[in-house]
Amino acid sequence: MKVTTLAERPWLAEAPLVQPFKWPEFMLQGNDKPSAIADGLHLPFSVVATESEGVVARASAVPFSASGPDRQELPDRGWYQVLQWAAEDAREGTAVDTIAFISVTVSAERRGAGLAGRMLEKLKELARLQGLKTAVVPVRPEGKAQEPSVPMSEYAARVRDDGLPCDSWLRTHVRAGGKIIGVAPAAMTISGSLAQWRRWTGLPFTTEGPTEVPRALAPVYCSLSQQHAVYVEPNVWVRYDLA
Repeated sequence: MKVTTLAERPWLAEAPLVQPFKWPEFMLQGNDKPSAIADGLHLPFSVVATESEGVVARASAVPFSASGPDRQELPDRGWYQVLQWAAEDAREGTAVDTIAFISVTVSAERRGAGLAGRMLEKLKELARLQGLKTAVVPVRPEGKAQEPSVPMSEYAARVRDDGLPCDSWLRTHVRAGGKIIGVAPAAMTISGSLAQWRRWTGLPFTTEGPTEVPRALAPVYCSLSQQHAVYVEPNVWVRYDLA
C-alpha cells in the first residue's frame, strides 16, 4: 500500500474509491458545499492511499485560526463552521494555527484494518510540516446510529474496561493520540418536505415528533402540520496535540 499526498499524485484527484462506502440517501442532502471546499483550501492537506486495484482511502483537512476572540471554543456547528472559518482566514490573510481533519474515507473492504489510523498519521505529519501545533476533528461515530435517542455526550463518554471508548471510530482517534473534548450538537442539518424524506428513506413519516431513521445518529423530527422534517446531527470534537 502507498500513502502519499494528493499533491504528489494529482492525477488521483478524481479517481474513484475502490468499493466506496455508501452513504444513506438522506445524508447526501445536507448543507451546500462550504466555500473552503469550493475554493480548494483542503487540497494542500489531502492524502490518498492506493493498492494495486486503485484508490482505497482518502483524507483531507483545512487550516484555520483558533485564536480569535470568537473562536475560544470549538463551534457547535462542527465541521461546517470550521470550514467557514478557514475560508474567512484565507480571504483575510489571517495566520493559521490549527488544522481541522474534515474527512477520512476508507474503502468498504478495508474498513477495520487500521487504514484510517494511517491516514490520520499522514495528515498529522502534513500539519507538523506547516508548523501547526494542534489538530481538531469533528468525529461522526457511526455506532451511535444504533442508539439514536441517547444523548451524544452520554454515548461519547462510554468506555471499555481498558479505558478506551466503546465506539470504534472514537477509539481509533484516542489510540492515535486524540482526546475527546466535547460535542458539536448541530454539526449538520438536513431538512426537507415529508415527501422528500419518504423518498430518501422509504419510511412513512406519518407520526408527529421524533422518527428513528436507519443510520441517523439522532431522531429526525417530523411535523405533520408543517409537512416537513428536520435532522440535526451531533458529532464529537477530538483534539490532538501535534507538538
